[in-house]
Amino acid sequence: MNEQIEPRSIVVAVDGSEHADRALHWAAEQAVLEHRPLAVVAVGDDSGAIAEEGVATARGLHPGLAPRALALPGDPREVLLDLSERAGVLVLGSRGRGAIKSMLLGSVSTALSAHAACPVVVCRPSSGGSSGAGVVVGVDATAESVPVIEFAYRQAALRGQPLTVLHCFWDAVAAVAEYRQARGEAVDAPELEELRAVVAQSVAGFAADYPDVQVTVGLQHGLVDEALSGRDQAWDLIVVGRHPMTSLGRVLTGSIATSVVERARTTVAVVPESAPTSS
Repeated sequence: MNEQIEPRSIVVAVDGSEHADRALHWAAEQAVLEHRPLAVVAVGDDSGAIAEEGVATARGLHPGLAPRALALPGDPREVLLDLSERAGVLVLGSRGRGAIKSMLLGSVSTALSAHAACPVVVCRPSSGGSSGAGVVVGVDATAESVPVIEFAYRQAALRGQPLTVLHCFWDAVAAVAEYRQARGEAVDAPELEELRAVVAQSVAGFAADYPDVQVTVGLQHGLVDEALSGRDQAWDLIVVGRHPMTSLGRVLTGSIATSVVERARTTVAVVPESAPTSS
């Protein structure tokens, strides 16, 4: 089935809802920015008409775009997971908290965020247009997170937005030092400096490839999902990694991505991390 789309296509799921329409807008813009083909996919009843309507909307937004309509039978989760094997990015909408009425929302976005082979972009409801805060990416400074960081840099570069690279930590000594620094106190905090150095090193290789991206590296004590998607944040795009589900620890950290998707009030990209290399 996945051979019905061109390799590295931007694939957007539509179902006629306003939430899917939000995803269609994001996907059409992404296809234009990356010069990639766009596939508009509808699954289930009336899928043909819904897909064609989505194509017409995309062409209206970007007249030079030549999207393809795909009407497919089956379970949306299985269909879209299959397409993710060939897609470059998979885009879908989410209604946020509350009753779930659309077949493409709720459990489908959760399943795709957790298991898709390609990056998944979930377009959540937001309070308005671009906030100007730009892109934020949560990093753990491991080699496996390189695809996540690269995705964030690329999105910031494509949209001319600033990028914030954020590392969250639990170390109590470092947390106290961070608190004292925030109050303006002079603090000798080797723990913080070591963390900053590690995070800075993890992104150092991207400066040459993306020289125009304005980057801020930050540390924050606390939970990753709260730091990235808290109520006081106004990011245009949140990028979070998803670990391979190969151990209990990976399952737990993988659930962070799901939590971010459920909490965020903006668009979230969940990017699969590379499998850890054996020593």
